[in-house]
Amino acid sequence: MSRRVLLIVHIAREEAAKVAAAFAADLQAEGVDVCVLDAEAATLRDAGLDAHGIVEATPGAAAGCELAVVFGGDGTILRAAEMCRGTDTPVLGVNLGHVGFLAEADVEDLHDVVRGVVDSSYTVEERLTVDVSVTVGGNVVATNWALNEASVEKAARERMLEIVVEIDKRPVSRWGCDGVVCATPTGSTAYNFSAGGPIVWPGVSALLMVPISAHALFARPLVVSPDSTLAIEIVGEHSTGVLWCDGRRAADLPVGARVEVTKGQTPVRLARLRPASFTDRLVRKFDLPVNGWRGAAEREREERA
Repeated sequence: MSRRVLLIVHIAREEAAKVAAAFAADLQAEGVDVCVLDAEAATLRDAGLDAHGIVEATPGAAAGCELAVVFGGDGTILRAAEMCRGTDTPVLGVNLGHVGFLAEADVEDLHDVVRGVVDSSYTVEERLTVDVSVTVGGNVVATNWALNEASVEKAARERMLEIVVEIDKRPVSRWGCDGVVCATPTGSTAYNFSAGGPIVWPGVSALLMVPISAHALFARPLVVSPDSTLAIEIVGEHSTGVLWCDGRRAADLPVGARVEVTKGQTPVRLARLRPASFTDRLVRKFDLPVNGWRGAAEREREERA
């Protein structure tokens, strides 16, 4: 049975298409078939990529593929997670963006990525997701999911959003705010971070709730059990909002809408080429100053010298 890999590419970046084409040629030389999304096929063909298959860019597109390799930034990886949902196909990201927290490799590591795919030497880790439901008048009107976060935001720039937040069916507080972010540990370095929430290591199983510009004395980030249910109700006479999942999928929230966020039933699977410390990734991606630190290994080297 032939091996097959799905490529998902940020085709708006000319570099991404060229790198993906070179990567595909290396895989095909090793006997691995490559398929692409229909919306990207023409651009990739112009860049010299000869795909063995074209699939529709819908959830489940990665069915039958052992891996989805992404060329782009975190936004492209989030899109790839949609294509892989329900297939168990892991995602391996090659960063061509700015921060690229979800990516496993940079473009300079392309040879290592090829070898990792050809040799199947990568490992897979599962990342917690959230499931989201919206009810109005007791009726479920929308369901969704997210890898990074589900955010409830005000619909009108000039009007504050009035909400009541609830944990495990008990009220916590009422906020007038710009919104609230319900994040996973994976998403703690994304919108959650920008909103002032804590960074949570991916190995921690938890859910986060962070208000955005709340006018309230008690409006602090909350970290709760992964088994908890987070709820946000839209209150007030004229307060309407919008639900965003990973900044990609939206639903309108009228007055009286209730949003519930729980631990997702389907995790996202990320491929890793080598063991890596999240602490090191954090320092590297945010360019944190660590000059002067002397760990045990550094001290031993100095003593031997």
